[in-house]
Amino acid sequence: MKKYLDVIKRELEIWRKRPVYFLGSIVVMLFCTIFYLTFLGDGVPSKLPIGVVDYDNSSLTRNFIRQLNSTQLGEVIMYDDYASARKDMETGEITSICVLPEGMYADVQAQRKPEFTFYVNTLYFLGGSLAYKDILTMINLTSGAVKRQVFRMKGMSEYAIMGQLRPVDIDIHMIGNPTMNYGAYLANMMLPGVLQMVIVILVIYSLGTELKYGTSGHLLGISGGKILPAVGGKMALYTLLFTSLGFSLMLLLYWVMGFPLKGSLALMLLDMFLLVIASEAVGIVIIGCVPVLRFALSIGALYSVMAFSLTGFTLPVDAFPAAIRGISEIFPLRHYYLFYVQNGIFGTGFAGVWKEIVHLMLFQLLPFLVLVRLKKAYIYQNYPKQ
Repeated sequence: MKKYLDVIKRELEIWRKRPVYFLGSIVVMLFCTIFYLTFLGDGVPSKLPIGVVDYDNSSLTRNFIRQLNSTQLGEVIMYDDYASARKDMETGEITSICVLPEGMYADVQAQRKPEFTFYVNTLYFLGGSLAYKDILTMINLTSGAVKRQVFRMKGMSEYAIMGQLRPVDIDIHMIGNPTMNYGAYLANMMLPGVLQMVIVILVIYSLGTELKYGTSGHLLGISGGKILPAVGGKMALYTLLFTSLGFSLMLLLYWVMGFPLKGSLALMLLDMFLLVIASEAVGIVIIGCVPVLRFALSIGALYSVMAFSLTGFTLPVDAFPAAIRGISEIFPLRHYYLFYVQNGIFGTGFAGVWKEIVHLMLFQLLPFLVLVRLKKAYIYQNYPKQ
């Protein structure tokens, strides 16, 4: 135990002399937290510029434009022709274009199906998709109001009119994110993902600088020549730091911000702790396999980026080929996400998350595969000099 404490004291002194370890982690997480929790406002993008070309210029299209401009999402910019609107879309001034054709109002009155053209810049997929959704809703509401007047003039009852306008009622239930808050969707996975990235990179940097600056011999001397106390003592402070950051994040998301959490907060705290120590294990494995700091940092960065793609919260991993599904298992963030789905969304409790607990704990065995190699690198200090 004394060897561990001696290493911890040494690491604290390093933190004092080079506060980048401590402050870097806090600043990065603080910035990302503020960014993801504030840049979307009420949880969805707002005031996206939508270009509208109104060739009909009827009461129907004018009413549609007013309604579209009153939504939280849309900010209508009028154009005289499509060419002008297209030019602005290509320069990024607007995200989408809605062209309302001549004769649209007449088509609605004649009970013909009117057609309008919608152009979306797919470089801004989210903004374009949301704009299309709002435009389609406004078109349906506006044309529905006109059709209601036409049917009334024909003497149809309100019951018969509703049967024509809405023949089927759809009862929609949103599971997991009932408020459709895009900020909650991003924060629940992006922030833990950023934390995993910070942990992996900082662990690699902390262990790798011992080689780069030729101080690994001193570290082994303090730990009695044993690699386990040397690495374990250094990781103790990082575990405390990152666990504190992770717990603060959980309390902020689910207590302060009130994001949906159907299951136990205590289990989410456990999930976060397991993510922290599993990510540390990954960092140790990378620097142990590649004891060259610049290469190890590059691998750590690539690993962290891949984790976002193979976690499952943006793309359905289960739909990927078996080989890709297998690769996804090597990322702690993947198991953190599956844990969150079972506990946070479905509220299954321990019975639904024990497999992910086992998976995350198995990451702790991986460093033992590279400790001997890392010790040899520390002894011979074979860091390539420029």
